Amino acid sequence: MLSLLVTKDFTLGGKILIGILLVILSCIILNYIFKMIEMGYVLKQKKPLYNHFYFRLRRLNRTQKDILQHQFSFYKKLSNAEKKYFEHRVASFINDKDFIGRDGVVINDEKKVLISATAVMLTFGFRDFYIGLISKIVIYPNAFYSKTNKAYHKGEFNPRLAALVLSWEDFVKGFNTDNDNINLGIHEFTHAIHINSMKERDVSSTIFSDSFKELSGMLASNEALRNKLKESDYFRKYAFTNQFEFVAVIIENFIETPKEFRSQFPQVYDKVKQMLNFNVINY
Repeated sequence: MLSLLVTKDFTLGGKILIGILLVILSCIILNYIFKMIEMGYVLKQKKPLYNHFYFRLRRLNRTQKDILQHQFSFYKKLSNAEKKYFEHRVASFINDKDFIGRDGVVINDEKKVLISATAVMLTFGFRDFYIGLISKIVIYPNAFYSKTNKAYHKGEFNPRLAALVLSWEDFVKGFNTDNDNINLGIHEFTHAIHINSMKERDVSSTIFSDSFKELSGMLASNEALRNKLKESDYFRKYAFTNQFEFVAVIIENFIETPKEFRSQFPQVYDKVKQMLNFNVINY
């Protein structure tokens, strides 16, 4: 009725234009309503209304899929449906980032898949999994000299240059031993996710950031738990350098030894699981 009253004095072209504008306006209003409903849900449930929804699933080529199946143990823990989502996200992440080799490093499918799969694993509970602050991934053969602080590094995240930089040798070592709670890829990607969550306001960034604030508040008010964390041999001492290293180290532990983490520090474990919206079997 409203559209008839608005368009009765217009030409056919004008009516079509008004109709299009009304459709656009309706979509904007519906989107706003959905976001308000979801934000209320997020504040109460600490998770998004949905996580995986794709119009078309991207596929990895046979070589890339073989690498994922044989060299990335986390992938094997997923259900068949989750594997398809994971493959789609890995393919999408590869397509979204520039991979750059330094000092003779040749970029191949193995490097692209394993590095991308690490990012996708950490953000598998996120709706937006691209980590927007990263546009390029630079790979050195081993430890490299960083101009940022004039020292040799195994990895670093440089938000100013939108670059994640990795030593391939040390990245591989991180996955060769999957229960020592030291994993360069997980560590550096966590830095990027953490900083990205502070700058973005999408639903997953909000959950990550707010959950970390809750974790920080819990530790600030619980001296006994704080002391237990510091005195434990479970987390390496580097975790207590600053908040960024703390998050990176506890997520390394969360991914590599979840049962031990949950057994020793169940309150902290639950907050990390909430930060990542991690609903994978055995976690």
